[in-house]
Amino acid sequence: MKKLSHYDAAGAPRMVDVSGKPATARQARAHAFVRISPAVVRKLPKNPKGNPIEIARIAGIQAAKRASELIPLCHPLTLSHVDVEVEVERDGVRIISSAATTARTGVEMEALAAAAVAALTIYDMTKALDKEIEIQDLYLLEKTGGKSGDFRRKGFRGGGDDKRRGSDD
Repeated sequence: MKKLSHYDAAGAPRMVDVSGKPATARQARAHAFVRISPAVVRKLPKNPKGNPIEIARIAGIQAAKRASELIPLCHPLTLSHVDVEVEVERDGVRIISSAATTARTGVEMEALAAAAVAALTIYDMTKALDKEIEIQDLYLLEKTGGKSGDFRRKGFRGGGDDKRRGSDD
């Protein structure tokens, strides 16, 4: 089993020292799903608070840029790209976020923060219509670059028509 890098020899939490690592191109994509009743999904375009889809996209981008302020041991990164795709489906809203950088550490937390905050924004903007909204399936889809190499979630093929599908879809 691999050693957890966010703990020192005595077991105290620490920020990982990445100063000796080379800066390389890194990308990550993450997924979240907000389960909402079909009746509420139909009301999304008429939301009196504004367009929840576009506001969620912007919130997700903002969250990626501020991931190190939200997650205590996360390194601050200069991002070269962030995107948040939000797709309305019959039973909810699917979110796919992506983040890219050239840095000494990965960009997975930024992609995950983007998906999570976009999902929370959908929740916030629709909670008055449905108290049973669920945020589900927040996970990393894929990542490239870095010492540990590339990762792609089982069942996720990426690109094309299946780019929004994870292993459980």
